[in-house]
Amino acid sequence: MRGRGFTLVEVMIAIAITAIIGALTVGTFRQVDRAAEIVRAQGDRYSAARVALTRLSHELTMAFLSDHYDRNEHRERPTLFRGREDELLFATMANERLYLDAKESDQAVVEYVLDGDPDHAGEEALFRRAKPRIDADPERGGRRELVADRITAFRLGYWDPKRKEWVREWSTRQLEHEAELPERVRIELETKLPDGRTEKLSTEARIAITRPLDF
Repeated sequence: MRGRGFTLVEVMIAIAITAIIGALTVGTFRQVDRAAEIVRAQGDRYSAARVALTRLSHELTMAFLSDHYDRNEHRERPTLFRGREDELLFATMANERLYLDAKESDQAVVEYVLDGDPDHAGEEALFRRAKPRIDADPERGGRRELVADRITAFRLGYWDPKRKEWVREWSTRQLEHEAELPERVRIELETKLPDGRTEKLSTEARIAITRPLDF
């Protein structure tokens, strides 16, 4: 007795079921790939923010003032520390020479500020400007680079040992703090992750030398 073959309807049903299973499988792989991509992007963004925070903290620990300068050439001390709630400009001894024969010392003026992200409209990024030569115009010159993108907040606080409290601003160009640096600087960064969440990172940097050097 000859076996009965498949009817056209049965074949079409089998093809449809196979197509549905294939579509579900492809969709699952795409979801897994998308999830892995988000995890990688979140790791990269978190790592960039952490590196920026660590770098700033390191440079702050080596912040300094110096009374050793030519008073005939400069009206005020070239080394300075000017900190606000969301930006910071200071002299540090943490400069790293990128080239062996670079005519630079370990001193530099460094600035950190939150500004518009050139690659992502409507968002902000953290920028660092380093000027290896300390002169009478710390506000200009040097090399500016983006150190962390998708930053939603950059907050700073300065520990005043006299008041025994955190203050919002600190400037050695003002009489109150003309000859001293804050003992500690509190740093907070918030970064926007690809999944929409916001990650907050924070640390404190303790400044080693708070009084001006006289040599």
